[in-house]
Amino acid sequence: MRNQINVLCHFLLLWVVSSCTHTPVSEGRVKTNLAVPYEAIGVLSPKSIHEVKNDLTLGCEVLDRDYADYHQYKEYIVPLGLKKIRLQAGWAKTEKIKGVYDFAWLDSIINDAVGRGIKIWLQASYGNPIYEGGGTPYLKGGWPTSEEGKTAWNRWVEAMALHYKGKVYEWEIWNEPDINKEQIKDYKSLTDLNIRTAEIIKRIEPDAKIAALALAFADAEFLEKCMQDFKERGKLELFDWISYHQYVFRPEDVYPKVEKMRQVIQKYSDHIKLWQGENGAPSKGYMGGALGAYQWSEVSQAKWALRRMLGDHGRDIATGIFSIADMNYGGNDAIKKKNVKGLLETNEQNQVVRAKVVYYAVQHLASVFDLLQHSVDVHRFEVKTDYPYSLFAYQDEKSELQSFLIWYDEATPTNFNQPTPVDVEVAGGKFKNPVWVDLLTGKVYKIPDGDISKHGDKYCFSNLPVYDSPIMVVDQSLIKYE
Repeated sequence: MRNQINVLCHFLLLWVVSSCTHTPVSEGRVKTNLAVPYEAIGVLSPKSIHEVKNDLTLGCEVLDRDYADYHQYKEYIVPLGLKKIRLQAGWAKTEKIKGVYDFAWLDSIINDAVGRGIKIWLQASYGNPIYEGGGTPYLKGGWPTSEEGKTAWNRWVEAMALHYKGKVYEWEIWNEPDINKEQIKDYKSLTDLNIRTAEIIKRIEPDAKIAALALAFADAEFLEKCMQDFKERGKLELFDWISYHQYVFRPEDVYPKVEKMRQVIQKYSDHIKLWQGENGAPSKGYMGGALGAYQWSEVSQAKWALRRMLGDHGRDIATGIFSIADMNYGGNDAIKKKNVKGLLETNEQNQVVRAKVVYYAVQHLASVFDLLQHSVDVHRFEVKTDYPYSLFAYQDEKSELQSFLIWYDEATPTNFNQPTPVDVEVAGGKFKNPVWVDLLTGKVYKIPDGDISKHGDKYCFSNLPVYDSPIMVVDQSLIKYE
């Protein structure tokens, strides 16, 4: 494996983002001087959530602790094109007096979102310090341990499930329990929390689907302990997903660990799936939260998001992006600096300043995502390059026309974006009028006739530009562009 220095030498030119609008609906384009030797013919048209079928998740977390403000960014959600949002319910914010549940703050969010046609994935989290042994409302704070705390948790979950019956059908239980290194040693207390919570929700909403564990780390060994306990207690049927996070600098580094997790799940269940429940990269280096220790930019953040989301989807992992807006963490929480993983830049008052490059990159991805549902065997592809790459291929169900995505994946995304030409041959290829699409900028380019040839059933693309951000070769008739 070549090191990062070699990759920087490979990507020769620095790509500069020259403008990015502040509005979510119109004029929201990234203008670049990306050197593509093709004729540009347009830019992908955004699609709102009402025009897509995807089940991609948009992170709208930390509202329970007021580190972000849903009502400051809500107008940006529908035009982004991701149909589902992940929310944290916030026990301590809802029950400030024992036995009194005030859901008004969460109602204002869920009712607004549902009214816009947005699906809700609601997480039951964190603890509540008004109860002795009830945990804290912070990351790493620990779940309820006392009998009083456990009973109070059960009552809150029941009240919440009743309150949102008919509005919320997908749930998740606790956030990143495994970062509390002491409490997680008693893993059976965690499985007990998941079982009790799921049973309450299912009793009230039998059609509910539930994600268990919400692990910070893709740790197959720990997962196996939990799955074994679920099995021994006869509770595996309560859960539809195992959710996990696992932040890594090079997005593709997570998949060997995830594959081990998948093998564990398949050992115990034929219906539970994986869900990548929370992941994103910062837009600025050395800020708060995971992956901070790197000189990030808006460009590398956007590349990271595209690579992780497409890498997940290509491996049949439910996925999404964290988070819609930058997060102003409080001093009592585990994160001490501003977390700038947002698609939107915000100020200290949680007001939106502007949309970042990553907002538009994810919007471009959402506009073509529904084409990526029927995979094609990538062994039919021969890519003539010396550099490591990722490739996923798909076929449109109606037209049977094919498309494929490719990017160099050797290292953490960079700011160097000069594409390197490669030859790609596709056995049994089905293409009619393929175009080259850069998902980072949304630009659509015509591939010269001289760079496409057919020999029997083999299609050959010559000098196809590839760099460390996903590009898509897709038939012109299958996409909408301006």
